[in-house]
Amino acid sequence: MTENLVGLTGSASLTVSEADLATALGSGDVPVLATPAVLALCEAATVAAIAELLDEGSTSVGAHVELDHVAPSRVGAAIEAHAHVTEVDRRRVTFRVEAREGEDLIARGQVVRYIVDRSRFE
Repeated sequence: MTENLVGLTGSASLTVSEADLATALGSGDVPVLATPAVLALCEAATVAAIAELLDEGSTSVGAHVELDHVAPSRVGAAIEAHAHVTEVDRRRVTFRVEAREGEDLIARGQVVRYIVDRSRFE
């Protein structure tokens, strides 16, 4: 199953609301999209990329993140995150991620997830 994951892509979108701001999430005092919200959106894209190919009873969990949040976004902005599987090593899946507001890059990085047995993990 994991050998078929390289090259898969997934996406997730968000319209920035007050609840997504740094001021609301405690990650800053400026009313712009919070880095933790960008990260959550990028992780949602990684989950979407591989969800359909996971064996029944399996899931993936986040393990490592490198993320550069390079531009601000305000309330009402439409953000799209994309994930691309770049490497698989047994249960370890590495993704290249980016988030954009229209054509403008707002974040980029790498996310590592592990495929686990859901019942054993819980």
